[in-house]
Amino acid sequence: MVDQTRHISFIVAGLLLAIFMAAMDNTIVATAIGTIVADLGGVDQFIWVTSAYMVTVMAGMPIFGKLSDMYGRKRFFLFGLIVFLIGSALCGLAQSIVQLSIFRAIQGIGGGALMPIAFTIVFDVFPPEKRGKMTGLLGAVFGMSSVLGPLLGAYITDYLSWHWVFYVNVPIGLLSIFFIVRYYKESTQHTKQAIDWYGALTLVIAVVSLMFALELGGKHYEWSSIPIICLFTVSTVFFIAFLYVETKAKEPIISFVLFKRRTFAIAQLLAFLYGATFVILTVFIPIFVQAVYGGTAKNAGLILMPMMLGSVAGSSTAGISQTKTSYRNIMFVSIIAYFFGMLLLSMMTPETSRLWLTVYMALAGFGVGFSFSLLPSASMHNLEPRFRGTANSTNSFFRSLGMTIGITIFGTIQSNKLAAELRESFGTNTTTFSLDPHALFETGARAQIPPNVLQKIVDAMASSITFTFSIALIPIALSAIAIFFMGNEKLEVQQKGRGQ
Repeated sequence: MVDQTRHISFIVAGLLLAIFMAAMDNTIVATAIGTIVADLGGVDQFIWVTSAYMVTVMAGMPIFGKLSDMYGRKRFFLFGLIVFLIGSALCGLAQSIVQLSIFRAIQGIGGGALMPIAFTIVFDVFPPEKRGKMTGLLGAVFGMSSVLGPLLGAYITDYLSWHWVFYVNVPIGLLSIFFIVRYYKESTQHTKQAIDWYGALTLVIAVVSLMFALELGGKHYEWSSIPIICLFTVSTVFFIAFLYVETKAKEPIISFVLFKRRTFAIAQLLAFLYGATFVILTVFIPIFVQAVYGGTAKNAGLILMPMMLGSVAGSSTAGISQTKTSYRNIMFVSIIAYFFGMLLLSMMTPETSRLWLTVYMALAGFGVGFSFSLLPSASMHNLEPRFRGTANSTNSFFRSLGMTIGITIFGTIQSNKLAAELRESFGTNTTTFSLDPHALFETGARAQIPPNVLQKIVDAMASSITFTFSIALIPIALSAIAIFFMGNEKLEVQQKGRGQ
């Protein structure tokens, strides 16, 4: 009995390490991207460093989830780990931005298998009465890694080199591989099923086209340009084709039968809406600290710690509560905390103290944290083991899609609002600094800005960010409406059998 408990502890450790590594990767790299571009060049191509990873992660999630249902969790989880580590090692050795982007795509293939399968393994390994706590723990690590990434990225880049942003994954991943290989023994029987190749192909093309359109639109090309319109068109056409193929496939990658379950359908909608709004907090709060308060990049990363701690507390609370009350009741607590946290953040000014900013972030983080552990559980509620991988990977897919679309839409809103505020403040009487808000991030350049000009730019930056937070209240309010229709289902603990 002691050996069995110890084995499960090692399995959990392996899963936590893998989730921490994969979830943190995008945020830790985003912090180091300036240094990477300065070293490798290719300032006009750096967008692909992030895009290549996100594209392959999003495209791979539903596919690996389905494959894990068909052929087993362990082999595809290990496959994801090995590919992710190979990609990480290659990224650290990259000699150009093009090479780095290709290697990041390899990393993303592995990352697409890790996060969704990890949650599914928890449901396979643990009995119902322990699943809530375990998903709460995994969700807490996911939330923590999302916020801790920028801080670690800043320190690693400053004190080691940008190469170690990627190399740091290797020892973590190897330890995870050891734990999973040594201690995880699959007991679930898997039946051979037909692979939905047409569904996989149409989904990948649809997702890749959408990702490129969102990443390039408004930056490299105008939204109304022919390349962007073509990408959106291709994405739409292949997404429709994917929906058609899935209705005909014998074993579809995303089973639309699952969407007939109310709890599952609402969980996917909430994953999308929460992902779309949470991502702007991790992006714009550090900008607010650095540009408005005048903090350093390290301070900007450190300031997110209260939100990280809040999200860990929220995820743990949701995990513990799943066996005591319904998913809907738990999510009502989540949405109330999240809404008021975002509302208070939207009311900030340059005069708002850091103490109050800390309180607002902790409240918003607490609300968001519930979703990290509860939504995967709700997605897999009362499902047979052979559907769990598909269900959880679908949830991860919708969260990632929400984050991608959210940062694009809200990023555009913030940029346009900032430009409008600067025009209103300076009119045609512009100076080099007045229309260069990037000077706010550089201590030397900031010191050279005349105080009256600096104040106007700071006010414009603060107003653009808080306005963006206020717009984010709309999808959060929509989440509240969705939660109302979630139903009264909760995690059942009556059965004592393992993993069923």
